[in-house]
Amino acid sequence: MASRESPGDFVSRQELADLVNAYLFRHTRREFGLDANYVGKLERGVIRWPHRVYRDAFRAVLGCATDRDLGFVNPRRVAATVTDVNRQEFLRAALLGAGSLVTPAAFQLLTSTEPTPVPDRVGTHEIAHVRAVARLFSGWDHTYGGGFVREAVLAQLRWSAQLLDAHAAQDVRVELHEAVGHLGNVTAFMAFDAYAFADAERIFKFALACAEGAGNWHLRAKVLSSMARQAIWRGQCDIGLAFIELALIRTDRITATEHAMLLTARARALAKLGRTQEALRVVGAADEAFSRSNPAEDPPWMAYYDSAQHAGDTGHALFDLSVRGYPTEAGRRLAAAVEGHSAPFARSRAISQTKLASLTMATDDPREAAAIGHQALDSAGHLRSRRAADDLRELRRYATTHRDLPEVADLHRRITDLVG
Repeated sequence: MASRESPGDFVSRQELADLVNAYLFRHTRREFGLDANYVGKLERGVIRWPHRVYRDAFRAVLGCATDRDLGFVNPRRVAATVTDVNRQEFLRAALLGAGSLVTPAAFQLLTSTEPTPVPDRVGTHEIAHVRAVARLFSGWDHTYGGGFVREAVLAQLRWSAQLLDAHAAQDVRVELHEAVGHLGNVTAFMAFDAYAFADAERIFKFALACAEGAGNWHLRAKVLSSMARQAIWRGQCDIGLAFIELALIRTDRITATEHAMLLTARARALAKLGRTQEALRVVGAADEAFSRSNPAEDPPWMAYYDSAQHAGDTGHALFDLSVRGYPTEAGRRLAAAVEGHSAPFARSRAISQTKLASLTMATDDPREAAAIGHQALDSAGHLRSRRAADDLRELRRYATTHRDLPEVADLHRRITDLVG
């Protein structure tokens, strides 16, 4: 079949999938999601007998009279010709094979030998796929942490990165760099949350290159913010400040929300460096920037940065000042973050709750701190976040001084049971 998108070429897998989707919609009034990957599986015989409505659509689009003309074979009919003796031999072999699943060699069965094909030409469908994957894993990261599916998102990023070598119109190529760069930032941040710091650093650099390639100042600001947060978490505050300064070179190109996000990271670094007055001034500047926030102006990936996130980020910065004896409103801000974070942002809620418990344990009533800490443990129990686990260990250190209190001793034991 001749391609309508590329005259002189044959129809691509994605074009065929689009034609079949259109046929199905006309005849069923339902949306279907066939793509180039699915067509490739049909071509390779991975899928030999698709659903009846799919077979009908492929026959109609390709002008074939029978399923066999398209190579579709019903495996149940083929199996019906097997003799009884062969069937018994087959069952014996199958049972022996099932027994071998307990051996290490069974993992070879899970090794991919057929890579997912990459289209020669990229369009809006591929970009939508990459964006959907980024949204999916970003949501998973916020809810469960980066430790569970890090390899899965990395595999998706590797495949998506190959799209950058495919043919595409210039405007499509810009959008593709943005989409792949966003997925790269999500992947790198999950690696950071899992303490795979070297992986995170490499992927952050790739995501930043994508942002630069797209000329996208918003994505650039987000990636540099993420890079700064990893550096600050690792105690490399000067490096973190350098990343923030780089992101703030053109504040006229970013939104007020992004400006606030960057300033809270700067305040965190300054507080950890003991530069108290500077940290307080930057928190005030972050508050002023966030007061001008207009979500309608923000890119989609900034939707997470709401009032609860801002309260948590500024509260974390002020925490370091408070535990060193300088009175701040860190407690009020952390409490507002705990109250404001919804279920999809379970990790942020648990981390802010743990910080609030540590602050209360260090500066106020240890019994109240224990009650907050037990709530934090209830929230953190399902997370796979090494950052959240380390915050719990920090809470345990603050609790050690008050272990003579039964409530605190119980909290200390629970933390040890959970994170070791």
